[in-house]
Amino acid sequence: MAKGIDLQSLTVGYKNPVIEQATFTVEQGDIVALIGPNGAGKSTVLKTIVRQIQKLEGKVFVLGNDEENLSEEDLAKTLSMVTTEPVRPELMSAYEVVATGRYPYTGRLGLLAKEDLERVEEAIKLVGAKNVADKDFMKISDGQKQRVMLARAICQEPKVLILDEPTSFLDIQFKIDILSVIKRLAREKNIAVLMSIHELEFVPAVADYVVAVDGGKVVKIGKPNEVITGPQIEEIYHMKKGTGAPLVESMWQYAKGLESILKSK
Repeated sequence: MAKGIDLQSLTVGYKNPVIEQATFTVEQGDIVALIGPNGAGKSTVLKTIVRQIQKLEGKVFVLGNDEENLSEEDLAKTLSMVTTEPVRPELMSAYEVVATGRYPYTGRLGLLAKEDLERVEEAIKLVGAKNVADKDFMKISDGQKQRVMLARAICQEPKVLILDEPTSFLDIQFKIDILSVIKRLAREKNIAVLMSIHELEFVPAVADYVVAVDGGKVVKIGKPNEVITGPQIEEIYHMKKGTGAPLVESMWQYAKGLESILKSK
């Protein structure tokens, strides 16, 4: 499989490092879950990859290309990101917000061609947001906003999708719907997906691999069954010894049920 994202000895932070020497890869078609305690630096890693924050050291490769050599336009055609940070477009419908995802392809005038409109419609349909497409973006629910922002990212036709807590603040049905779309995108469109997530019970049902960060570094990389274990969770989240096993057992039971639901969608 081809490498979607390849981090090599990446150090991220603002004035001071938050995570140092992070090295891992997200292959195209795979979903990698980035986990760790609050404040461990997960969002900082993601924002550095999309160049919202300047890296301190190391390299980021996107589809084998050194990100430093990519223009903003080329990067936007390759990589897109969805965050939980509030977006407040003025007087725009949900459809218009999704359509902004086509701007890297429209040229200086920003005019949408027939192909652009088709991509917008496809993305809206894929995330199940047709019923709110004509509504004022600021007047729809948080769950619907998250669908719309995911549709916006999808219609950019990225090869790499970065998701920062995509299921936070959503009702359970919205969480399931969003995870189902993410899984389908990775498989059907061969997109490399890197997402930070707090709900560990979702990880085994969705992720192919897990990267755990804590204490300013990557502490574990592996498949869900290698990382989501009692002893590992106790160490990563600084839990009392012996409390991880029963918690993880219940997570895996939940994950099995969720996996069967996702397969049926």
